[in-house]
Amino acid sequence: MDSLSPIKAPDTTLPSRNKRNLFSFFVLFAGIFIFVAAAGALYYALRPTILRIAVGPSNSDDQKLIKALAQAFAQQRMAVRLAPIPTTGPSESLMLLGAGQTDLAVARADLEMPSDAQSVAILRKNVVVLWSPSGLPAKNSKKAPAPKIKSLEDLAGHRLGVIGTTQANVTLLHIILSESGIDPDKVAVVQFAISQIGEMSHDKSIDAFMSVGPLDSKITSEAIAATARERGEPKFLPIDVSEAIAQKHPLYASEEIPGSTFSSSPARPDDKIETVSVNHLIVARRALSETAVGAFTRQLFAVRQALERELPGAANIATPDTDKDAALPAHRGAAAYIDGTERTFLEKYSDYIWGVLLLLSGLGSAGAWFRSYLKRDEKAKSIALRDRVLALSALARDGNSASQLRDMQHEVDAIIRETLEAYDDGAIEEGDLSAFGLALEQFHRAVADRHEVLDQSGSDQEGSIQPGPAPSSPDQIRLRSRQ
Repeated sequence: MDSLSPIKAPDTTLPSRNKRNLFSFFVLFAGIFIFVAAAGALYYALRPTILRIAVGPSNSDDQKLIKALAQAFAQQRMAVRLAPIPTTGPSESLMLLGAGQTDLAVARADLEMPSDAQSVAILRKNVVVLWSPSGLPAKNSKKAPAPKIKSLEDLAGHRLGVIGTTQANVTLLHIILSESGIDPDKVAVVQFAISQIGEMSHDKSIDAFMSVGPLDSKITSEAIAATARERGEPKFLPIDVSEAIAQKHPLYASEEIPGSTFSSSPARPDDKIETVSVNHLIVARRALSETAVGAFTRQLFAVRQALERELPGAANIATPDTDKDAALPAHRGAAAYIDGTERTFLEKYSDYIWGVLLLLSGLGSAGAWFRSYLKRDEKAKSIALRDRVLALSALARDGNSASQLRDMQHEVDAIIRETLEAYDDGAIEEGDLSAFGLALEQFHRAVADRHEVLDQSGSDQEGSIQPGPAPSSPDQIRLRSRQ
């Protein structure tokens, strides 16, 4: 056996592509995961926020206003949408709010609120209107009638009709009487529903009347007009202790009713009078998202002017008190909008953005490590193939025949094919292929030099080959493998 015959090559076949396929699957899975996560985040960020709002009673001004708001938000495709929940009245609305069955509720500020309720917007200011009938003059009498009740002090021992069946109106009346030095138990209170205004005006046993509503309330104006027709022109009763009531009971405020508010001919009242007001609010629980409440408040005041053409009462919408010591504090989302302290998108989500960037960086590092881990065997095998080419270069310098050199060339051709397959699959890098090209160039020079020696000695002319220039670049290596 020839001592210079090529030694048997070690098993340098690159491993099956399972690991490479596993890495490709990992990259594909990570890409799909990131895409799905990004798409989900985008959908979540762009989808409208639905806020449930409880409002009642049916067909009331409050319900009409909320329905108009909901339609305006939907038509303008705003970020926050409203889903009205009909109720029998403000008390039920607050009950649903306290039970977590609604996000917002419409109610008067002096009703029993959930412990975590906060104001979002003022829909209107309800003012107290107290009046007594002057009585109609006797037939053929020229003497003007004089009302039985000329001031609050005269209410003791008389009956007073209150419009509205809510207990809040009676509670407010008792506060007014108490602060005015009148024993509430000495004033008989009879409550009438809104549909019973005609019956109330005909009831001669009622000596005075009370209504609580906005200054432009049709209910109050109609009640005053009805009692004037049946009982004579009204005598309006001022609440001189309104400021004292506002100091002791922060939910109420001192207000003035301007002259001719309820009628200009004749003027009702004929001059301004002191009274007490209470806010009618949209309230939310403290836990409701600051972003959602801020966006809702912004949208509310954005569409308010447009709603005034359809619902004049929308002009009464106002901002709540944002002072920290307010009787009913403003929700932080509404306060941020009102005070101009809303945070920008980056200010709100900078921590999340940095967290995502760190996560992506970590995933990239983990992917690089995993790729390196999967390629450790391919790296070692590619080095073994390159070393085998170098070993064949040494053997080629001592080759005894062209057939031996041809066998070496066939083995190198197989190594080139395997190396290119590994390169195409990404198992080895461009730099590794360049290094392999240097080893291949050295092998071809050794073969060329040995052929020259054999040709000069004439020891073996059979099967002589003349190799071309050795490839030194990846493209040249691919071309050499095809040849």
